[in-house]
Amino acid sequence: MSRSFPMPQAFVSPDRIRALFAEAMSQMYRAEVPQYGTLIELVAEVNAGCLENDPDLRDRLARAGELERIDVERHGAIRLGTADELFTIRRLFAVMGMQPVGYYDLSVAGVPVHSTSFRPIDEAALNVNPFRVFTSLLRLELIEDEGLRGEAEAILAKRRIYTPRAVALIERHEQKGGLTEAEATEFVAEAVKTFRWHGEATVSADTYKRLHDAHRLIADVVSFKGPHINHLTPRTLDIDAVQARMPERGITPKAVIEGPPRRHCDILLRQTSFKALEETIAFSGDDGAIQGTHTARFGEIEQRGVALTAKGRALYDQLLASVRGEVQVGAGGAKAGAYDDELAARFKALPDSWGELRRADLAFFRYSATPAGIAAAADSRLPGDPAALIAKGYLAFTPIVYEDFLPVSAAGIFQSNLGTDQQQNYATRSNRDAFEAALGATVQDELTLYAERQAASLDSALEALGLAGLPLKTVA
Repeated sequence: MSRSFPMPQAFVSPDRIRALFAEAMSQMYRAEVPQYGTLIELVAEVNAGCLENDPDLRDRLARAGELERIDVERHGAIRLGTADELFTIRRLFAVMGMQPVGYYDLSVAGVPVHSTSFRPIDEAALNVNPFRVFTSLLRLELIEDEGLRGEAEAILAKRRIYTPRAVALIERHEQKGGLTEAEATEFVAEAVKTFRWHGEATVSADTYKRLHDAHRLIADVVSFKGPHINHLTPRTLDIDAVQARMPERGITPKAVIEGPPRRHCDILLRQTSFKALEETIAFSGDDGAIQGTHTARFGEIEQRGVALTAKGRALYDQLLASVRGEVQVGAGGAKAGAYDDELAARFKALPDSWGELRRADLAFFRYSATPAGIAAAADSRLPGDPAALIAKGYLAFTPIVYEDFLPVSAAGIFQSNLGTDQQQNYATRSNRDAFEAALGATVQDELTLYAERQAASLDSALEALGLAGLPLKTVA
Protein backbone atom coordinates (compact mmCIF):
# COMPACT_ATOMS: atom_id res chain seq x y z
CA MET A 1 0.00 0.00 0.00
CA SER A 2 1.44 3.32 -1.04
CA ARG A 3 1.80 6.05 1.56
CA SER A 4 1.02 9.67 0.84
CA PHE A 5 3.07 12.46 2.33
CA PRO A 6 1.91 16.06 2.72
CA MET A 7 3.34 18.37 0.14
CA PRO A 8 5.66 21.05 1.54
CA GLN A 9 4.04 24.46 1.70
CA ALA A 10 5.32 26.90 -0.89
CA PHE A 11 7.23 29.98 0.18
CA VAL A 12 5.84 33.39 -0.71
CA SER A 13 8.06 35.80 -2.59
CA PRO A 14 10.04 38.49 -0.77
CA ASP A 15 8.22 41.00 -3.01
CA ARG A 16 4.87 39.96 -1.52
CA ILE A 17 6.23 40.19 2.03
CA ARG A 18 7.59 43.67 1.25
CA ALA A 19 4.23 44.76 -0.15
CA LEU A 20 2.43 43.43 2.94
CA PHE A 21 4.89 45.24 5.19
CA ALA A 22 4.60 48.54 3.31
CA GLU A 23 0.80 48.43 3.51
CA ALA A 24 0.87 47.55 7.20
CA MET A 25 3.27 50.43 7.88
CA SER A 26 1.05 52.83 5.94
CA GLN A 27 -2.07 51.82 7.84
CA MET A 28 -0.26 52.08 11.17
CA TYR A 29 1.16 55.52 10.41
CA ARG A 30 -2.18 56.87 9.18
CA ALA A 31 -3.72 55.82 12.49
CA GLU A 32 -0.87 57.33 14.51
CA VAL A 33 -0.45 60.52 12.46
CA PRO A 34 -3.85 61.52 10.94
CA GLN A 35 -2.26 64.35 8.92
CA TYR A 36 -0.40 61.67 6.95
CA GLY A 37 -3.73 60.36 5.65
CA THR A 38 -4.64 63.88 4.59
CA LEU A 39 -1.30 64.17 2.82
CA ILE A 40 -1.87 60.88 0.97
CA GLU A 41 -5.23 62.20 -0.29
CA LEU A 42 -3.69 65.46 -1.49
CA VAL A 43 -0.86 63.69 -3.32
CA ALA A 44 -3.33 61.35 -5.03
CA GLU A 45 -5.35 64.34 -6.27
CA VAL A 46 -2.26 66.12 -7.60
CA ASN A 47 -0.99 62.97 -9.31
CA ALA A 48 -4.35 62.34 -10.99
CA GLY A 49 -4.37 65.90 -12.31
CA CYS A 50 -0.82 65.58 -13.65
CA LEU A 51 -1.63 62.37 -15.53
CA GLU A 52 -4.85 63.83 -16.94
CA ASN A 53 -3.20 67.05 -18.13
CA ASP A 54 0.03 65.53 -19.46
CA PRO A 55 -0.57 62.57 -21.80
CA ASP A 56 3.14 62.43 -22.70
CA LEU A 57 4.03 61.95 -19.02
CA ARG A 58 1.41 59.22 -18.70
CA ASP A 59 2.78 57.44 -21.78
CA ARG A 60 6.40 57.72 -20.59
CA LEU A 61 5.52 56.34 -17.17
CA ALA A 62 3.55 53.51 -18.76
CA ARG A 63 6.44 52.56 -21.05
CA ALA A 64 8.85 52.54 -18.11
CA GLY A 65 6.55 50.36 -15.98
CA GLU A 66 6.14 53.25 -13.55
CA LEU A 67 2.45 54.02 -13.91
CA GLU A 68 1.13 51.19 -11.76
CA ARG A 69 3.54 51.89 -8.91
CA ILE A 70 2.94 55.63 -8.44
CA ASP A 71 0.47 55.07 -5.61
CA VAL A 72 2.72 52.58 -3.77
CA GLU A 73 5.95 54.58 -4.11
CA ARG A 74 6.76 55.20 -0.48
CA HIS A 75 9.76 55.22 1.73
CA GLY A 76 10.18 55.37 5.47
CA ALA A 77 12.98 56.38 7.80
CA ILE A 78 14.18 55.03 11.12
CA ARG A 79 17.06 55.80 13.47
CA LEU A 80 18.81 53.04 15.38
CA GLY A 81 21.01 53.27 18.44
CA THR A 82 23.38 50.28 18.44
CA ALA A 83 25.40 48.06 16.13
CA ASP A 84 23.32 45.05 17.19
CA GLU A 85 20.11 46.83 16.20
CA LEU A 86 21.56 47.64 12.77
CA PHE A 87 22.81 44.07 12.30
CA THR A 88 19.36 42.63 12.99
CA ILE A 89 17.50 45.19 10.89
CA ARG A 90 19.58 44.06 7.90
CA ARG A 91 18.40 40.50 8.51
CA LEU A 92 14.81 41.66 8.94
CA PHE A 93 14.77 43.60 5.68
CA ALA A 94 16.45 40.69 3.86
CA VAL A 95 13.26 38.69 4.45
CA MET A 96 11.53 41.28 2.27
CA GLY A 97 14.16 41.29 -0.47
CA MET A 98 15.64 44.62 0.65
CA GLN A 99 19.40 45.14 0.59
CA PRO A 100 21.63 47.96 1.90
CA VAL A 101 22.46 50.41 -0.89
CA GLY A 102 24.66 53.48 -0.45
CA TYR A 103 26.51 55.00 2.51
CA TYR A 104 25.44 58.42 3.72
CA ASP A 105 27.43 60.46 6.23
CA LEU A 106 25.08 63.07 7.69
CA SER A 107 27.54 64.29 10.32
CA VAL A 108 29.00 66.67 7.73
CA ALA A 109 25.62 68.44 7.77
CA GLY A 110 25.36 68.60 11.54
CA VAL A 111 23.38 65.39 12.16
CA PRO A 112 25.20 62.74 14.29
CA VAL A 113 24.28 59.66 12.24
CA HIS A 114 25.42 57.68 9.24
CA SER A 115 22.97 55.77 7.13
CA THR A 116 22.09 53.41 4.30
CA SER A 117 18.95 52.67 2.32
CA PHE A 118 17.41 49.21 2.42
CA ARG A 119 15.63 48.59 -0.87
CA PRO A 120 15.05 46.03 -3.62
CA ILE A 121 17.68 46.20 -6.35
CA ASP A 122 16.27 44.02 -9.14
CA GLU A 123 14.23 45.93 -11.73
CA ALA A 124 11.37 43.44 -11.61
CA ALA A 125 11.25 43.64 -7.82
CA LEU A 126 11.24 47.44 -7.96
CA ASN A 127 8.31 47.35 -10.36
CA VAL A 128 6.34 45.11 -7.99
CA ASN A 129 6.94 47.29 -4.94
CA PRO A 130 9.78 49.80 -4.54
CA PHE A 131 9.37 50.42 -0.80
CA ARG A 132 12.63 51.46 0.84
CA VAL A 133 13.69 52.44 4.34
CA PHE A 134 16.35 55.07 5.00
CA THR A 135 18.07 53.65 8.07
CA SER A 136 20.40 55.67 10.28
CA LEU A 137 22.73 54.60 13.07
CA LEU A 138 23.46 57.05 15.89
CA ARG A 139 27.15 57.90 16.19
CA LEU A 140 27.57 57.87 19.95
CA GLU A 141 31.22 58.83 19.60
CA LEU A 142 30.07 62.27 18.49
CA ILE A 143 28.58 63.01 21.93
CA GLU A 144 31.26 65.26 23.41
CA ASP A 145 30.23 64.80 27.06
CA GLU A 146 31.86 61.51 28.05
CA GLY A 147 29.50 61.00 30.98
CA LEU A 148 26.43 61.54 28.84
CA ARG A 149 27.87 59.31 26.13
CA GLY A 150 28.34 56.48 28.62
CA GLU A 151 24.84 56.98 29.99
CA ALA A 152 23.36 56.83 26.49
CA GLU A 153 25.30 53.63 25.75
CA ALA A 154 24.00 52.02 28.94
CA ILE A 155 20.39 53.00 28.19
CA LEU A 156 20.55 51.63 24.65
CA ALA A 157 22.26 48.40 25.78
CA LYS A 158 19.21 47.49 27.89
CA ARG A 159 16.52 47.80 25.24
CA ARG A 160 15.29 45.09 22.89
CA ILE A 161 13.51 46.53 19.86
CA TYR A 162 12.58 43.24 18.12
CA THR A 163 10.00 40.78 19.41
CA PRO A 164 11.24 37.24 20.10
CA ARG A 165 8.79 35.91 17.50
CA ALA A 166 10.08 38.31 14.84
CA VAL A 167 13.63 37.11 15.49
CA ALA A 168 12.49 33.48 15.35
CA LEU A 169 10.83 34.03 11.98
CA ILE A 170 13.94 35.79 10.66
CA GLU A 171 15.97 32.76 11.70
CA ARG A 172 13.44 30.42 10.08
CA HIS A 173 13.70 32.39 6.82
CA GLU A 174 17.50 32.15 6.94
CA GLN A 175 17.46 28.41 7.68
CA LYS A 176 14.66 27.34 5.33
CA GLY A 177 15.13 29.88 2.55
CA GLY A 178 11.69 31.44 2.82
CA LEU A 179 8.41 31.82 4.69
CA THR A 180 4.99 30.37 4.00
CA GLU A 181 1.98 32.64 3.54
CA ALA A 182 0.93 32.18 7.17
CA GLU A 183 4.45 32.78 8.43
CA ALA A 184 4.83 35.86 6.23
CA THR A 185 1.60 37.34 7.60
CA GLU A 186 2.78 36.70 11.16
CA PHE A 187 6.23 38.08 10.39
CA VAL A 188 4.80 41.38 9.11
CA ALA A 189 2.59 41.72 12.19
CA GLU A 190 5.59 41.15 14.46
CA ALA A 191 8.00 43.32 12.45
CA VAL A 192 5.67 46.32 12.47
CA LYS A 193 5.77 46.35 16.29
CA THR A 194 9.39 47.52 16.11
CA PHE A 195 8.32 50.71 14.34
CA ARG A 196 5.36 51.71 16.54
CA TRP A 197 5.23 54.95 18.50
CA HIS A 198 5.59 54.78 22.27
CA GLY A 199 4.40 57.76 24.25
CA GLU A 200 6.36 56.70 27.31
CA ALA A 201 10.02 57.63 27.49
CA THR A 202 12.45 55.16 29.05
CA VAL A 203 14.43 57.97 30.68
CA SER A 204 13.78 60.61 33.31
CA ALA A 205 12.89 64.18 32.41
CA ASP A 206 16.37 65.29 33.48
CA THR A 207 18.14 62.72 31.30
CA TYR A 208 15.92 63.57 28.36
CA LYS A 209 16.80 67.25 28.70
CA ARG A 210 20.53 66.54 28.75
CA LEU A 211 20.25 64.30 25.69
CA HIS A 212 18.07 66.90 23.98
CA ASP A 213 20.56 69.67 24.73
CA ALA A 214 23.35 67.60 23.14
CA HIS A 215 21.22 67.14 20.00
CA ARG A 216 17.50 66.60 19.50
CA LEU A 217 18.12 63.55 17.39
CA ILE A 218 20.17 61.95 20.19
CA ALA A 219 17.20 62.33 22.52
CA ASP A 220 14.90 60.86 19.86
CA VAL A 221 17.03 57.74 19.43
CA VAL A 222 18.00 57.08 23.04
CA SER A 223 14.86 57.97 25.02
CA PHE A 224 12.30 55.45 23.73
CA LYS A 225 11.57 51.73 23.64
CA GLY A 226 12.19 51.47 19.92
CA PRO A 227 13.00 53.28 16.67
CA HIS A 228 9.53 54.62 15.90
CA ILE A 229 9.15 55.29 12.19
CA ASN A 230 9.67 59.05 11.96
CA HIS A 231 8.04 59.47 8.56
CA LEU A 232 6.53 57.75 5.56
CA THR A 233 6.61 59.28 2.10
CA PRO A 234 4.21 59.15 -0.85
CA ARG A 235 5.54 59.94 -4.32
CA THR A 236 4.14 62.90 -6.20
CA LEU A 237 4.44 63.92 -9.84
CA ASP A 238 4.36 67.64 -8.95
CA ILE A 239 5.92 68.45 -5.59
CA ASP A 240 5.55 72.20 -6.13
CA ALA A 241 1.77 71.82 -6.42
CA VAL A 242 1.63 69.71 -3.26
CA GLN A 243 3.82 72.22 -1.39
CA ALA A 244 1.53 75.09 -2.44
CA ARG A 245 -1.68 73.26 -1.55
CA MET A 246 -0.64 71.82 1.81
CA PRO A 247 -1.81 74.89 3.78
CA GLU A 248 -5.29 74.49 2.23
CA ARG A 249 -5.51 71.18 4.10
CA GLY A 250 -4.29 72.62 7.38
CA ILE A 251 -0.75 71.29 6.84
CA THR A 252 2.29 73.53 7.38
CA PRO A 253 5.10 72.72 4.90
CA LYS A 254 8.80 73.31 5.51
CA ALA A 255 10.22 76.50 4.03
CA VAL A 256 11.93 75.10 0.92
CA ILE A 257 11.89 71.96 -1.18
CA GLU A 258 15.14 70.03 -0.73
CA GLY A 259 17.14 68.94 -3.76
CA PRO A 260 17.27 70.27 -7.32
CA PRO A 261 14.96 73.00 -8.65
CA ARG A 262 11.80 72.45 -10.71
CA ARG A 263 12.81 71.31 -14.19
CA HIS A 264 11.26 69.96 -17.37
CA CYS A 265 13.36 66.80 -16.96
CA ASP A 266 13.30 65.79 -13.32
CA ILE A 267 16.60 64.65 -11.83
CA LEU A 268 17.43 62.72 -8.67
CA LEU A 269 15.12 63.48 -5.76
CA ARG A 270 13.13 66.45 -4.48
CA GLN A 271 11.66 66.29 -0.97
CA THR A 272 9.51 68.39 1.31
CA SER A 273 7.63 67.70 4.52
CA PHE A 274 5.15 69.04 6.99
CA LYS A 275 6.34 70.16 10.38
CA ALA A 276 6.92 67.45 12.94
CA LEU A 277 4.25 66.84 15.52
CA GLU A 278 4.78 68.03 19.09
CA GLU A 279 3.60 65.01 21.04
CA THR A 280 2.98 64.55 24.74
CA ILE A 281 5.23 61.98 26.42
CA ALA A 282 5.49 60.62 29.93
CA PHE A 283 8.93 60.30 31.50
CA SER A 284 10.06 57.34 33.58
CA GLY A 285 9.83 57.64 37.35
CA ASP A 286 7.08 59.15 39.47
CA ASP A 287 4.61 56.75 37.85
CA GLY A 288 4.65 58.80 34.67
CA ALA A 289 3.41 61.87 36.50
CA ILE A 290 6.03 64.07 34.86
CA GLN A 291 5.07 64.85 31.31
CA GLY A 292 6.69 66.78 28.49
CA THR A 293 6.67 66.98 24.72
CA HIS A 294 8.77 65.42 21.99
CA THR A 295 9.08 66.39 18.34
CA ALA A 296 10.06 63.70 15.87
CA ARG A 297 7.37 62.38 13.53
CA PHE A 298 6.33 64.15 10.36
CA GLY A 299 5.01 63.61 6.85
CA GLU A 300 7.22 63.80 3.79
CA ILE A 301 6.61 63.97 0.04
CA GLU A 302 9.05 63.04 -2.69
CA GLN A 303 9.33 63.59 -6.43
CA ARG A 304 11.77 61.28 -8.18
CA GLY A 305 13.60 61.93 -11.40
CA VAL A 306 16.34 60.30 -13.44
CA ALA A 307 19.42 58.78 -11.80
CA LEU A 308 22.57 60.75 -12.63
CA THR A 309 25.90 59.24 -13.60
CA ALA A 310 29.06 60.00 -11.60
CA LYS A 311 29.70 62.88 -14.00
CA GLY A 312 26.16 64.20 -13.62
CA ARG A 313 26.22 63.80 -9.86
CA ALA A 314 29.48 65.73 -9.58
CA LEU A 315 27.91 68.62 -11.50
CA TYR A 316 24.77 68.45 -9.35
CA ASP A 317 26.78 68.52 -6.12
CA GLN A 318 28.86 71.45 -7.37
CA LEU A 319 25.80 73.51 -8.35
CA LEU A 320 23.92 72.77 -5.14
CA ALA A 321 26.93 73.62 -2.97
CA SER A 322 27.38 76.92 -4.79
CA VAL A 323 23.83 77.96 -3.87
CA ARG A 324 23.82 76.68 -0.30
CA GLY A 325 27.14 78.34 0.34
CA GLU A 326 25.79 81.77 -0.59
CA VAL A 327 22.03 81.71 0.13
CA GLN A 328 20.84 80.57 3.55
CA VAL A 329 17.16 80.06 4.36
CA GLY A 330 15.92 80.51 7.90
CA ALA A 331 16.61 82.75 10.82
CA GLY A 332 18.65 85.68 9.52
CA GLY A 333 18.79 84.17 6.05
CA ALA A 334 17.05 84.74 2.75
CA LYS A 335 13.41 83.95 2.13
CA ALA A 336 12.43 80.72 0.40
CA GLY A 337 11.64 82.54 -2.86
CA ALA A 338 15.14 83.98 -3.11
CA TYR A 339 16.67 80.56 -2.54
CA ASP A 340 14.44 78.93 -5.16
CA ASP A 341 15.24 81.65 -7.72
CA GLU A 342 18.98 81.34 -7.18
CA LEU A 343 18.78 77.54 -7.34
CA ALA A 344 16.94 77.66 -10.69
CA ALA A 345 19.45 80.16 -12.09
CA ARG A 346 22.50 78.10 -11.12
CA PHE A 347 21.03 74.85 -12.41
CA LYS A 348 20.73 76.20 -15.94
CA ALA A 349 24.25 74.81 -16.26
CA LEU A 350 22.80 71.28 -16.16
CA PRO A 351 21.04 70.32 -19.44
CA ASP A 352 17.25 70.06 -19.24
CA SER A 353 16.39 67.68 -22.06
CA TRP A 354 16.56 63.90 -22.07
CA GLY A 355 18.60 63.87 -25.28
CA GLU A 356 21.22 66.28 -23.94
CA LEU A 357 21.47 64.44 -20.65
CA ARG A 358 22.04 61.17 -22.50
CA ARG A 359 24.51 62.54 -25.05
CA ALA A 360 26.57 64.22 -22.32
CA ASP A 361 26.61 61.02 -20.25
CA LEU A 362 25.01 62.83 -17.31
CA ALA A 363 22.14 60.41 -16.61
CA PHE A 364 21.21 56.74 -16.85
CA PHE A 365 18.64 55.43 -19.32
CA ARG A 366 16.85 52.22 -20.14
CA TYR A 367 17.08 51.23 -23.82
CA SER A 368 14.55 49.26 -25.83
CA ALA A 369 14.05 48.21 -29.43
CA THR A 370 11.09 49.91 -31.08
CA PRO A 371 8.57 48.13 -33.34
CA ALA A 372 9.98 50.16 -36.24
CA GLY A 373 13.46 48.96 -35.37
CA ILE A 374 12.43 45.33 -35.18
CA ALA A 375 10.67 45.66 -38.55
CA ALA A 376 13.76 47.25 -40.08
CA ALA A 377 15.95 44.51 -38.60
CA ALA A 378 13.93 41.92 -40.47
CA ASP A 379 14.91 43.63 -43.72
CA SER A 380 18.55 44.06 -42.62
CA ARG A 381 18.31 47.84 -42.97
CA LEU A 382 19.80 48.84 -39.62
CA PRO A 383 22.75 51.21 -39.16
CA GLY A 384 25.58 49.94 -37.01
CA ASP A 385 25.75 52.93 -34.67
CA PRO A 386 23.40 53.15 -31.64
CA ALA A 387 23.27 56.94 -32.03
CA ALA A 388 21.98 56.47 -35.57
CA LEU A 389 19.51 53.85 -34.33
CA ILE A 390 18.14 56.40 -31.89
CA ALA A 391 17.98 59.13 -34.55
CA LYS A 392 15.97 56.87 -36.86
CA GLY A 393 13.60 55.83 -34.09
CA TYR A 394 14.80 52.23 -34.00
CA LEU A 395 16.18 52.43 -30.46
CA ALA A 396 14.29 54.21 -27.66
CA PHE A 397 15.51 55.37 -24.28
CA THR A 398 13.62 56.26 -21.12
CA PRO A 399 14.99 57.64 -17.83
CA ILE A 400 15.96 55.21 -15.09
CA VAL A 401 14.29 56.44 -11.91
CA TYR A 402 16.56 57.39 -9.03
CA GLU A 403 15.82 54.96 -6.20
CA ASP A 404 18.18 56.36 -3.57
CA PHE A 405 18.75 59.41 -1.39
CA LEU A 406 20.76 62.64 -1.13
CA PRO A 407 22.65 63.26 2.12
CA VAL A 408 22.29 67.05 2.06
CA SER A 409 18.55 66.74 1.42
CA ALA A 410 18.12 64.12 4.14
CA ALA A 411 19.97 66.32 6.62
CA GLY A 412 17.84 69.30 5.60
CA ILE A 413 14.64 67.33 6.24
CA PHE A 414 15.97 66.10 9.59
CA GLN A 415 17.06 69.57 10.69
CA SER A 416 13.80 71.24 9.71
CA ASN A 417 11.91 68.80 11.90
CA LEU A 418 14.37 68.81 14.78
CA GLY A 419 14.63 72.60 15.01
CA THR A 420 16.01 74.75 12.22
CA ASP A 421 18.16 76.82 14.54
CA GLN A 422 20.10 73.86 15.91
CA GLN A 423 23.31 73.31 14.01
CA GLN A 424 26.20 71.15 15.17
CA ASN A 425 29.67 71.14 13.68
CA TYR A 426 31.11 67.66 14.06
CA ALA A 427 34.85 67.63 13.41
CA THR A 428 34.89 64.12 12.02
CA ARG A 429 35.29 62.12 8.88
CA SER A 430 32.91 59.55 7.50
CA ASN A 431 33.31 56.11 9.03
CA ARG A 432 31.99 53.70 6.44
CA ASP A 433 34.16 50.85 7.73
CA ALA A 434 32.60 51.07 11.20
CA PHE A 435 29.11 51.26 9.71
CA GLU A 436 29.62 48.19 7.53
CA ALA A 437 31.18 46.30 10.44
CA ALA A 438 28.04 46.98 12.48
CA LEU A 439 25.84 46.11 9.52
CA GLY A 440 27.62 42.83 8.94
CA ALA A 441 27.70 43.45 5.19
CA THR A 442 29.07 45.75 2.54
CA VAL A 443 26.66 48.36 1.22
CA GLN A 444 26.13 48.22 -2.51
CA ASP A 445 27.16 51.11 -4.73
CA GLU A 446 24.10 52.74 -6.29
CA LEU A 447 25.96 54.06 -9.35
CA THR A 448 27.13 50.54 -10.18
CA LEU A 449 23.56 49.25 -9.95
CA TYR A 450 22.26 51.93 -12.34
CA ALA A 451 25.12 51.35 -14.78
CA GLU A 452 24.39 47.61 -14.78
CA ARG A 453 20.69 48.21 -15.48
CA GLN A 454 21.52 50.57 -18.34
CA ALA A 455 24.04 48.16 -19.87
CA ALA A 456 21.70 45.18 -19.56
CA SER A 457 18.86 47.08 -21.23
CA LEU A 458 21.10 48.13 -24.11
CA ASP A 459 22.37 44.58 -24.61
CA SER A 460 18.80 43.28 -24.66
CA ALA A 461 17.65 45.97 -27.10
CA LEU A 462 20.56 45.40 -29.50
CA GLU A 463 20.02 41.66 -29.35
CA ALA A 464 16.37 42.20 -30.32
CA LEU A 465 17.64 44.17 -33.31
CA GLY A 466 20.15 41.49 -34.25
CA LEU A 467 23.09 43.73 -33.29
CA ALA A 468 24.35 42.08 -30.12
CA GLY A 469 27.71 43.35 -28.93
CA LEU A 470 27.47 46.79 -30.52
CA PRO A 471 29.08 49.37 -28.19
CA LEU A 472 27.06 52.44 -27.17
CA LYS A 473 28.34 55.70 -28.59
CA THR A 474 27.22 59.22 -27.81
CA VAL A 475 26.66 61.92 -30.40
CA ALA A 476 26.83 65.68 -30.18
